[in-house]
Amino acid sequence: MTRPRIVEWFETLVKVRGSDLHLAAQRRPAVRAQGEVVPIPETQALTDAELRGYLRELVTDAQWDAFRQGGDLDFAYEVPGIGRFRGNYLEQETGAGAVFRLVPEKIVPFEELGLPPVVGTLAELTSGLVLVTGPTGSGKSTTLAAIVDLINRAHARHIVTIEDPLEFVHTSKKSVVSHREVGRDTRSFSAALRAALRQDADVVLVGELRDAETISLAIEGASMGVLVFGTLHTSSAAKTVDRVIGAFPADQQDQARTSLADSLSAVVSQVLCRRAGGGRVAAHEILMRTSGVAGAIREGKTPMLHSIIGAGKGYGMQSMDDALAALVAAGAIDGREAYLKAADKARFRAAAAG
Repeated sequence: MTRPRIVEWFETLVKVRGSDLHLAAQRRPAVRAQGEVVPIPETQALTDAELRGYLRELVTDAQWDAFRQGGDLDFAYEVPGIGRFRGNYLEQETGAGAVFRLVPEKIVPFEELGLPPVVGTLAELTSGLVLVTGPTGSGKSTTLAAIVDLINRAHARHIVTIEDPLEFVHTSKKSVVSHREVGRDTRSFSAALRAALRQDADVVLVGELRDAETISLAIEGASMGVLVFGTLHTSSAAKTVDRVIGAFPADQQDQARTSLADSLSAVVSQVLCRRAGGGRVAAHEILMRTSGVAGAIREGKTPMLHSIIGAGKGYGMQSMDDALAALVAAGAIDGREAYLKAADKARFRAAAAG
């Protein structure tokens, strides 16, 4: 079998320790490394026809037809000896485009990720809804994989992961792990989540809470005694709660607030920052369940969550701005980076200027 031509750029991505390969018609191939997207040396801009030829080599006839008909395609692709990639094809202004995210072959143990210790306690929960949030590429999947690995090593449970496409593959240890890929093993996130509630699952990881039906099922599962993990593209605990409630029709939002207040165990929001001296480091906002948190959600007073987090250090809570300030104090990031990522810009204005 002829080796796909894109593999050469996969090798470059791994060599420079990048995270993503970006391809677009009329542009040079580029990689994201150290947070910046830069062209691959000694490459030329690709014509639309050239790029489509390269992309066609990686997928099946059915996948290619789905891309041609829908204008998007998500899939996983593995190159033995190089790595596993999460691919996305898209139609864009100048023609075809694609982004490939390098998925680490090895699940990084929780102990090596440098996450706040309270995040590790989430692996000890037996029920509830835990949301890990942040922008694309912030490491949500890596964090969740580490937590699931903690559960897998310590507890005898049935863990079901539902992803599109499947990223991290867990070998069953003390737990039994079932992996389901949307489009291959199940029709949708909601269908798989509904099935998981009938499959004696103790823990369910939902790769993305995309719609009201999936969110509703996640909350329902948590209220039924299942530990449900999910992700959202939100940047703070308050915005996460508003996003969840806002997914429901107006006449259902009061009931959704009550259900979420009863089931939400934690929100971990994260963002990747440029580390001083090279590389990247994550900053986290953490909301843990307390009676005050449940009350604020139930009463629709989500702005109060910021002050609850500020007063909740004893429970392991921290705001994103406090996390950024701690990283600046430790010399891990500079003031300018903290300023760019902060909610309260005034707090970091002096540090950014210095």
